[in-house]
Amino acid sequence: MNTAMPVAAHALDGIGRYAFAFSAFFTASLFAMALSGEWSDRRGPLAPLFTGITAFGVGLLIAGCAQTMGMFIAGRAVQGIGGGLVVVSLYVVVGRAYPERLRPSIMASFSAAWVVPVIVGPLLAGTVTEQLGWRWVFLAIPILILLPLAVMLPALRKLPRTEPGPRGGVRHILTDRRCRLALAVAVGASLLQYAGQHPAWSALPLAAAGLALLVPAIVRLLPRGTFRAARGLPTVVLMRGLAAGALVAAESFIPLLLVTQRGLSATLAGLSLTGGGLTWALGSYVQSRRRLEPHRERLMGLGMLLLATAIAMVPLALLDGVPVWIVAAAWTVGGFGMGLNISSGGVLLLKLSRPAEAGSNSASLQMSDALGNVTFVGISGVLFVAFGGGAVAAQAPATTASASSAAHPAAFVAVFAAMAGVAVAGAVVSFRLRPSAALG
Repeated sequence: MNTAMPVAAHALDGIGRYAFAFSAFFTASLFAMALSGEWSDRRGPLAPLFTGITAFGVGLLIAGCAQTMGMFIAGRAVQGIGGGLVVVSLYVVVGRAYPERLRPSIMASFSAAWVVPVIVGPLLAGTVTEQLGWRWVFLAIPILILLPLAVMLPALRKLPRTEPGPRGGVRHILTDRRCRLALAVAVGASLLQYAGQHPAWSALPLAAAGLALLVPAIVRLLPRGTFRAARGLPTVVLMRGLAAGALVAAESFIPLLLVTQRGLSATLAGLSLTGGGLTWALGSYVQSRRRLEPHRERLMGLGMLLLATAIAMVPLALLDGVPVWIVAAAWTVGGFGMGLNISSGGVLLLKLSRPAEAGSNSASLQMSDALGNVTFVGISGVLFVAFGGGAVAAQAPATTASASSAAHPAAFVAVFAAMAGVAVAGAVVSFRLRPSAALG
């Protein structure tokens, strides 16, 4: 989807709202993750899993049929609901189906599942975008959902059933405190991003309302001490948000940079991300080795440093004398760091969670992901527009832009410099991962 996104935004006259196409997904997923955590703990993970898969497919169809940028963003939001339901319920499946000694390998398998799509996806999506149109990148994906559904359903049916308690009904789950807080976070984040990209006095009430909703809700939603990096589980959750947010915000702007500043096709721009997916799987495999188990916290810190290095290297491609393949090289470094960090974070979370809290803690981890994505994609969008990036589309077609006709390097430098700083902050925080002796 990243490969087709610049072309879709240009076709729908929506480059100025480019960041919303990403943040809408993560904003909607915030609510869905809280819902999935409560749903999984009270009723088991199967219902939220399959509901999420269905919603994701519907969102793809809406985005693929969109006639306006607003409709496209709405489709991305429906995808976010589906993605939020799926990702939390999958973590609960791992917690219930596998013993602790196998969980690092399962997390590595999750990352390995990216390998084939990362190899095939950008090339295929770029070819489809250029030959058939960007819409078919979205409309064709629902067909691919059918095979994994058929494969995994028999195995999932063998999981122990969870009988609903007195407050296990759908109405009780939807009105649960965590779900209400997650809804407040999602609405608050949306208002803040809208106000940030529409700098005017009239936007100040929206920004104030967004802050009033977001700040109290997110403090209550994540584990106590998350934002002050309390030792143990809170720091795991915080680091996950920093890592995911920095990566996604930077990655969202890489295809746009390569298409508009270096004149690459959508296919070649998408291929620049391929190496990162491959090394992500490699990093996840490395962290699953038994001899590295005592060093898991250090692996997460190392992963953040590698990600910061990769993000800082990307804007070098804005210099005419620098070969464009430096972006692909940088992203292989960042992908390896993410493999070390993300998989290790999932293992630590399950290790530090009691069985009855696996769903809610997994939801907190994934909500930290989404909050980091929403926050830092939103900040990146504000920086991009503030430094003149909104004029990129008006100067050159999205698929054939030349560097000379669409030169707004400051907008891209601002985005990547800020996200490299976020990754460095994550590396510093990693020293708080190990619980203190007093906490066990």
